[in-house]
Amino acid sequence: MSGFRSFGKQTLHYFDRPHEGIPAEPVKHPAAWHGREMAARDDWIFTCGDAERTELDAAVEHARATGRALTELSASDFPLPTLKTTVRSWSRSLRDGAGVVLLRGLPVDRWKEEEASIFFWCLGLHLGIPGAQNATNDLLGHVRDTGEDRSDPMVRLYRTAADIRFHCDAADAVGLLCLNAAEHGGSSRIASSVTVFNEIRQRAPDLVDKLFSEFALDVRSEGDRASLPWLPIPPCRFASGTLRTFFHGDYYRSAQRHEGAIRLGPEGERLLDLYEEIGNEEDISLDMDLRPGDVQLLSNHFVVHSRGAYRDPPHGPGRHLLRLWLSLPEAP
Repeated sequence: MSGFRSFGKQTLHYFDRPHEGIPAEPVKHPAAWHGREMAARDDWIFTCGDAERTELDAAVEHARATGRALTELSASDFPLPTLKTTVRSWSRSLRDGAGVVLLRGLPVDRWKEEEASIFFWCLGLHLGIPGAQNATNDLLGHVRDTGEDRSDPMVRLYRTAADIRFHCDAADAVGLLCLNAAEHGGSSRIASSVTVFNEIRQRAPDLVDKLFSEFALDVRSEGDRASLPWLPIPPCRFASGTLRTFFHGDYYRSAQRHEGAIRLGPEGERLLDLYEEIGNEEDISLDMDLRPGDVQLLSNHFVVHSRGAYRDPPHGPGRHLLRLWLSLPEAP
């Protein structure tokens, strides 16, 4: 599988979520996990050994030797003779399973940034179809503090060191490859959006219908700010027993600055607060500190993710992660 999807095409694919109606019962799905339960099992964690690192080193060198740009590479340029079956299982887990995979032990200590980028991009080619992360078609995002001000409503929060509340990205899956960790903080917190929905259904059934109505999503710096400042997005869609959720509390809230945007109202504000409160509960959330050589892969349909504020050292390299957005292959 080669090529990549433009920002627009990937976004349209992601939001093309089938919907049959609001579920009348709690949703049962492999992604309906609790953080405490996930922390006690390791079937979602893969640790690379010497054999896997050697295979990845050889694949990186093979791809680099082609002399092609990232966007010109195909999966066959990154041969994984023994790992390809395992990688396919990760893709299936993101598409139909728990929606979270953690890889550990990647040799970023001996890879240059160019080699780490080749690995991550080509891993994406084996998992699905990589896609652009903004309207200017940036394909591998660099998550680090650029000194921008969080209070600026046009700033993408991943370019700051501030905390980021629960959200999803506009792609089937998102991956983060940690090249360097912060001096302090920056933990990743995730939660099952299926579990959060089931909890809202139990605790505040009067808010369930609101999850299937349209919210105004702030476009911020993406696209034409004047003509398209916000988009109408229903957080939840449900079909064939599967609940798919797009949640972005910060962008739902900041969209209220736009004239004509769908108003949150007291019910909408209560729903956003409750959603984040439930997702942050100790039994429901799952925390992980990404260390150099870790890759976190998440479904944006089944998992919401957040990040704690962090501090970089006054001198030397700071927190730096590569980010990959993916469209996943359809189930056979």
